[in-house]
Amino acid sequence: MTQTAPDAILARLDERLDALRRAKAAIHEVVVGQGEVVDQVLVALLAGGHVLVEGAPGMGKTLLVRTVADVFGLQMGRVQFTPDLMPADITGTLVLSPDERGVNRLEFMPGPIFAQLLLADEVNRATPKTQSALLEAMQEGTVTVAGEGRPLPRPFFVLATQNPIEQEGTYLLPEAQLDRFFFKVDVPFPDAEVLGRILAQTTGLHGVEARACLTAAELLEAQRTVRALPVSPDVVDTISRLIVSTQPSRPESGPEVRRFVRFGVSPRGAQTLVLAAKAQALLAGRAHVSLTDVRAVLLPALRHRFQLNFEGVAGGVDKDALLTRLLDAQVK
Repeated sequence: MTQTAPDAILARLDERLDALRRAKAAIHEVVVGQGEVVDQVLVALLAGGHVLVEGAPGMGKTLLVRTVADVFGLQMGRVQFTPDLMPADITGTLVLSPDERGVNRLEFMPGPIFAQLLLADEVNRATPKTQSALLEAMQEGTVTVAGEGRPLPRPFFVLATQNPIEQEGTYLLPEAQLDRFFFKVDVPFPDAEVLGRILAQTTGLHGVEARACLTAAELLEAQRTVRALPVSPDVVDTISRLIVSTQPSRPESGPEVRRFVRFGVSPRGAQTLVLAAKAQALLAGRAHVSLTDVRAVLLPALRHRFQLNFEGVAGGVDKDALLTRLLDAQVK
């Protein structure tokens, strides 16, 4: 979309919001509870970013991803990550295939990554070499096999599920790969009331099926609408100062950052925060971004983009609380 006037955005805002409300309601018909998790995944989809969903097994992470694919009408691919998974199992490979004359020739057999939504299930159970096979796809939207670049479908999303690193058989994701995830969403354990509703819905004869509410083309239009939303210079300035304040080597950083942080948030993190705030504003029914939107998306956008040093880890420093304090310090 070229530069769009605010009036043009507002003219179609109600239409976009109505479709998104229907999609959100359809997701909640299948995924019981987890309202904050669903909102964060929707924000990332509207901003065109990939999502890393972390939680213990059996928390409904895979169900959420499947439901999102059905509701948004996206072609879905799935990879179950295991220690013996190879990069070619994800991207695809060249195979010998006979043509109509019976002559063998090399033919590309695409892997499951050639889908609009890729479910990377238990992504941190594979080795780092295999995890890195996602890097080019997540950043560039292409896959290179045998020296030839092959474009992926649009829209293209990776929704990866991750088990807590304390569990057996898990590997740390490389920092470069973590930085490619737009959001890192934590899935909390449900309370007793929500758990009772889950049991009632999932242990009977008939389950609830997700209904399609949007198409892939409509989702692309919603993404363009998000990028067209204006952001005030004050909000941009606050985000810029926040990101700089996470750098332990900068004079603007406080004593807590210099003491406990190994490295801070990258410029990609600042871009993520702006886009996420725009998508949050759209979901809230507004055509402008406020600091309230920034605060709402702060933690999923940045919690995985900076790393504590040994003293910070050993001291049990809460990264979410630290980020919140840093933002509070920048708000004038």
